[in-house]
Amino acid sequence: MQLPAGLFADDSVVRAANPGGSHPVVLVCEHASLRIPPEFHDLGLEADALTSHIAWDPGAMETALALSGMLDASLVYSTVSRLVYDCNRPPEAPAAMPAVSEIYAIPGNSALTQAERQARAETYYRPFEQCLEEVLEERNGDAVVVTLHSFTPVYNGVLRDVEIGVLHDVDSRFADAMLDTAEGYDVRRNEPYGPADGVTHTLKRHALPRGLLNVMIEIRNDLIATPEQCLAMATHLANWLEASMASLRQPQLGETAK
Repeated sequence: MQLPAGLFADDSVVRAANPGGSHPVVLVCEHASLRIPPEFHDLGLEADALTSHIAWDPGAMETALALSGMLDASLVYSTVSRLVYDCNRPPEAPAAMPAVSEIYAIPGNSALTQAERQARAETYYRPFEQCLEEVLEERNGDAVVVTLHSFTPVYNGVLRDVEIGVLHDVDSRFADAMLDTAEGYDVRRNEPYGPADGVTHTLKRHALPRGLLNVMIEIRNDLIATPEQCLAMATHLANWLEASMASLRQPQLGETAK
């Protein structure tokens, strides 16, 4: 699919697509963009790094936007590269502004002072955090938080066989339902990353305190490399999400249906 021209066109650091969506699912794409504001001078990186998976999650935003349209779901996304600030990390985490990502050193992040780190958090993370909070507050406790990411097929020279990861933190309810539902791909729990890697921050920050159903979905990026693949993946995800929600709404054995 072709992303709308205005998706990242202004200077905002976070945006919400379809904020009034009727579906309980609230989609989040923290690594939607590879945009680095000009004042950072590309963080000292060459073109190959600036367009690689270290700067963003290729295909994730296209898939999220298609899924938002299919479900009529709200979508909150960052408009700035995760190398400037990774909105799926808290300000105190070194990976929020990484000095090294896979094989790449990030010169513009190598010697940040505490004041510079705080300024980036205030400029790029706090608005993202607030935007997602506001979207969830409007749901009055009726929301399912679903974050969408992509991962590279080869990491540090190691091939990854897993095609889709279904990730969760301490609340596995929705992940369990999805793992029971998902088919047609090699789908695994908490792979290629898991809570120990610090990747469930958005779920912990926004879903767990509210008791909301939640899941993080990681898609191998060669499966969403074309517009057609993104649409096909969004269709699969829409079906899995709907089926998972339906299964969780069913009364358990011994309960009375309401």
